[in-house]
Amino acid sequence: MKYVERVISEYEIKDKSMPEFIQALKEVLLSTSVIFEKYPEYEKMAILERLCEPEKILQFKVPWMDDLGTIHVNRGYRVQFSGVLGPYKGGLRLHPSVNLGVLKFLGFEQVFKNALTTLPIGGGKGGSDFNPKGKSDNEIMRFCQSFMTELYSHIGPDVDVPAGDMGTGAREIGFLFGQYRRIKKMSERGVITGKGLSYGGSLARKQATGYGLIYFVKEICEYHNIEMANKKAIVSGSGNVAIYACEKAQEYGIKVVAMSDSKGYIIDNNINLDVVKNIKEQLRVSLSEYPTLANSGEYFEGSIYDANIKAEFILPCATQNEINETRAKQLVDNGCILVGEGANMPNDNEAIKVYLENGVIFAPGKAANAGGVATSALEMTQNSMRLSWTFEEVDEKLQQIMASIHEQCLTAMQRYDLDSKNYVASANIAGMEKVIEAMIAQGDY
Repeated sequence: MKYVERVISEYEIKDKSMPEFIQALKEVLLSTSVIFEKYPEYEKMAILERLCEPEKILQFKVPWMDDLGTIHVNRGYRVQFSGVLGPYKGGLRLHPSVNLGVLKFLGFEQVFKNALTTLPIGGGKGGSDFNPKGKSDNEIMRFCQSFMTELYSHIGPDVDVPAGDMGTGAREIGFLFGQYRRIKKMSERGVITGKGLSYGGSLARKQATGYGLIYFVKEICEYHNIEMANKKAIVSGSGNVAIYACEKAQEYGIKVVAMSDSKGYIIDNNINLDVVKNIKEQLRVSLSEYPTLANSGEYFEGSIYDANIKAEFILPCATQNEINETRAKQLVDNGCILVGEGANMPNDNEAIKVYLENGVIFAPGKAANAGGVATSALEMTQNSMRLSWTFEEVDEKLQQIMASIHEQCLTAMQRYDLDSKNYVASANIAGMEKVIEAMIAQGDY
């Protein structure tokens, strides 16, 4: 424990301007301290120092021209955190909140999430403080082309494979891949994932993170003898992850009673998902239109987690730190028995503590939302084999991967005598042990 505390203290000084990264470090390192108590020789090898430091950080300017001829300059980043398990793998986030600290936190989390998939991929993350909202297709195309012009020399199918993320959908991936192909003068389809089906993309990729979350929740419920049908759920967010988590949840009989977007939230006895899809995938407008289009439900401005909604399942699928200690206590008071993270770090560390102290089953993002990156890796496999699997084939493999992640968590619980509801520690331990084993085997210490 002294080793873990020393490393955290050092990073609190070195990276004091990066609160999200420090938060992620504390959550992972404190929950895995039993590893370093069992293997004290890891301190002499400086395992933690090597795990917590990215292998490479790229920062570059991204100039682009808007439709009026005005030049803008954004910052671009790629954090190549760890490649011991395979090529760096992680999305490109386009959002005004993007900075180096956010991407270091996301890249750090990605290392252990990717390890849990059992697929040969390392961890990384990238993006820009560019905001695609309100931009024309041509403006987004010019930005993406400028971004890839700088990034292309640092990525490749066996080097670093970016993907989509917040603000980076099929349109942006298409522009990025097209620029890479033109510059390299070759079609390396495995260089980026989330591609369109016509040029090497995978079926089920759009649904993967949301479906994977519910497949993981299903594994938990079966293990703990919890009946899923007729349970009420809150799903924050209304992007791909939230929409397809809602879709799969409803297939299993769960009643999704609330969803949200960046401005507000809707409450309905059983969300009409077809209307939500129309609003977000076709009309691209606020959920405030839901009551009129669905002829049911209500819309409110503000956070869904301040709405005092009673629900057994909480599925945060939007962004980091949506839920703090106060909100977590209210969720517990309103009957929450399970929290599954569809987003990256939507609960802060104090919220997680509230869940564990009150017997709430907590499924952290690195386990519960690993379905997206797992299916990205399956896309890489299809590209390498020059094959295209059916939706059912990909979905079956996704279910197997999520079941495998749950099994790895159970094994860690048993090996370290952990509480059967403590998926935080078990997921972190299972992922970290795999990364450490690879580091030592490769002499990377």
